[in-house]
Amino acid sequence: MGPTGGNGRRGLVADINVTPLVDVMLVLLIIFMVTAPMMTEGIEVNLPATTTKALPSEDDQPLLVSINKDGEISLGKIKVGLSLFKQELAKLPEEKKKEPVYLRADQDVPYGLVVKTMAAVKQAGFEKLGMVTRPDDNEK
Repeated sequence: MGPTGGNGRRGLVADINVTPLVDVMLVLLIIFMVTAPMMTEGIEVNLPATTTKALPSEDDQPLLVSINKDGEISLGKIKVGLSLFKQELAKLPEEKKKEPVYLRADQDVPYGLVVKTMAAVKQAGFEKLGMVTRPDDNEK
């Protein structure tokens, strides 16, 4: 059974009970597995669906401009207004202006705002402007 003294009483047991530790670690693992996919940051944009080829992947991150359904413009992950957006684009170096700019606009954004944003990108001196869409679910 266990160590007993001469009088029949049990002595001290120096073993560590790891069962509660394992239980706590498994619960934490499950919590992290469930919450990790929810921790991705970004701007919620409902992209229009089209049938096009996927963009080639590049090592460096391209300049990404997003317009959400409320008409808020974001340069990367920073929300800016249209006038501040033009100023930020003008500040970028000439080398950056030769790289492509990708525009992600929610399908519910008014067309005029998308055109104004595209015009601001072109006026800032960027040569390449692409639109980001999602694949059409009906096209198989």
